[in-house]
Amino acid sequence: MKPDKMTLLFPALLIVIGSGWLLTTLKVAPGIDWVWTLALAAVGLLAFVVGGFNKVTFVSGTFFVITSLLSVMRQTGRIALDVEVPILVIMAGVLLVIARHPRIPLPDWNHEPHKSN
Repeated sequence: MKPDKMTLLFPALLIVIGSGWLLTTLKVAPGIDWVWTLALAAVGLLAFVVGGFNKVTFVSGTFFVITSLLSVMRQTGRIALDVEVPILVIMAGVLLVIARHPRIPLPDWNHEPHKSN
């Protein structure tokens, strides 16, 4: 990760945590475990920041961001856990199918070296 991006992580994290805290305090989004929810989203976003965009980060990063969103929906009573988990299983399968698209590149560490004859 580039140093200039690294210096943005802490301020961005403070803004997001403070925003979640404020939403809870103002009772706009009460009862949400912001540490858990934001940690899931942060892992997803960091996958893209650190690894770039490729088949692995597409699946893992997108999955964690979706997991974070579904966590908020469950914690606010919009969906139940027994609905959230099957949705996550379906989404994992959908993301794996989409990742097969040739426009999504392989990660750098997965490229085979060219053989010279």
